[in-house]
Amino acid sequence: MAKAIHSMIRVLDEQRSLEFYKTAFDLDVADRLDFENFTLVYLSNDACPFELELTINKGRTEPYDLGDGYGHFAVLVEDLESEHARFEAAGLAPRKIVEFAPDGQLVGKFFFVADPDGYEIEVLQRGGRFK
Repeated sequence: MAKAIHSMIRVLDEQRSLEFYKTAFDLDVADRLDFENFTLVYLSNDACPFELELTINKGRTEPYDLGDGYGHFAVLVEDLESEHARFEAAGLAPRKIVEFAPDGQLVGKFFFVADPDGYEIEVLQRGGRFK
């Protein structure tokens, strides 16, 4: 059986991204691999062994074009409202909280926030299929 271990995104400014992911999701550097043309930084926390891999291409000065294929990265929280308030207080500009309930059946309650490179992150209330 396969085991998901990480997801990778390319970022322009390593320090700005590290600060965002630490503030937003309490992700710390688990490992750092430095190569001639790029650096890989793996972020994680104690809640889950899954890692977010940041790739920093050395010498890159232009923001990445995210195109129309990227979806989003998702995280679970226990208290969506307090997390939303914390994001606002930290200046992270979360979007409004949404209750997705087609046909009156609640599927999920969430908000989105964008990281410094424009990647969308869905912050979901724990419950239902989101455990």
